[in-house]
Amino acid sequence: MRDLKYFIGDAPVFFPDLLYRRIELAEFEDKVRFRNETIYQITKLFDGNMKAVTWDKKKLDDFLNILERQFENLKSCVSPAKKPERRLKRYFKKLNRKVLRKMLSFAQAWELIRKETKQHLQRLDIFKA
Repeated sequence: MRDLKYFIGDAPVFFPDLLYRRIELAEFEDKVRFRNETIYQITKLFDGNMKAVTWDKKKLDDFLNILERQFENLKSCVSPAKKPERRLKRYFKKLNRKVLRKMLSFAQAWELIRKETKQHLQRLDIFKA
């Protein structure tokens, strides 16, 4: 079964549903680490060229500050020994490369990023740490 797919020109971006299903069965510390890595990757994604974004800048700043605070708090809860989930990193790298850097319409690209971020945050809420 394939994951959800968005077609942007010829650049498909697959939401990592399988990773989320697998992490639901993982140990508590692995869940916290996954949540933290996801938050980190989201904040990195939003650290790009956001001039085309028409969102409320104050709300966006507040949102990013909350994510940053959650990242810092969760980081103290897990041992740094394990490496981050590679497939999750690749997914976010692909979002950056194939969506933000290749779409002709930045506004459209950021709207897709917003939807993907919302989906991640909703899924992370399913298995609260």
